[in-house]
Amino acid sequence: MSVCHNLAHLLPRDSARHVWYSSDVEIAPMPALRAERRDYFGNRMTFFAMQEPHRELNVLSRGHVDVAPAPPIPLFSSLPWEQVRDRISDAAMVRSNSEFLDAFQYVFRSPYVQWNGDIAAYAAESFTPGRPTIDAVLDLTARIHEDFLYDPKSTTVTTTLPEIMKARAGVCQDFAHFEVGCLRAMGLPARYVSGYLLTTPPPGTPRLVGADASHAWASVYVPDTGWLDVDPTNNLLPSDKHITLAWGRDFGDVSPLRGVILGGGRHKIDVSVDVTPVG
Repeated sequence: MSVCHNLAHLLPRDSARHVWYSSDVEIAPMPALRAERRDYFGNRMTFFAMQEPHRELNVLSRGHVDVAPAPPIPLFSSLPWEQVRDRISDAAMVRSNSEFLDAFQYVFRSPYVQWNGDIAAYAAESFTPGRPTIDAVLDLTARIHEDFLYDPKSTTVTTTLPEIMKARAGVCQDFAHFEVGCLRAMGLPARYVSGYLLTTPPPGTPRLVGADASHAWASVYVPDTGWLDVDPTNNLLPSDKHITLAWGRDFGDVSPLRGVILGGGRHKIDVSVDVTPVG
């Protein structure tokens, strides 16, 4: 390769539950240009450019984080989902409430989240009239986990939601996009979350699907509760085994590493993730 420009989402977000003691991104060979800033969604981004011929590009992100468990969720005390939908769609209420305004941007279609009538109908099976929002979301999460097969060979980054629906298979990125699409089809704000999973679980605890690689899950906004993370790949509520890096409308906003390469012929990419407890 002679020239490449890259954008990485590999530095952690600030969070009330995530205390980062250290974090850094090491790049080899040394880039000619490097800069860090926050993107539109508040994620930390690293831009770097290589302007000399090179045969390999190594990007290593490392850090030390203390993750606190998520607080208990009031499953049946949340508002009926129709009230959440109507509050978020009320223009006057959105303009007067900064949290609603932030959530409102996650109601719409985005490049990787384009749903159709079949997906809306699938979601509607969980969102029955008057059902508490959180209860409905957890039911949807469990159904996706049950109905869809984890199969890394079944999809690519360009696979659409209708194609995922038809195949009933995919990986964590697909399941996160699918749940986000279902939630938005019901008029609820939902965002895509990128992060990591604990690689080595405690003794007696089953290994989560998605360890050893970047992971993805969904998050839905519930008034009076805030953003609720849900992991359809593993059918659970992310807590102290999930580490958040970035969030946005879909994968395109938070891709761990993307860029443009000039020259070099065929390329091979290797990715690995290790998340291990300390002490």
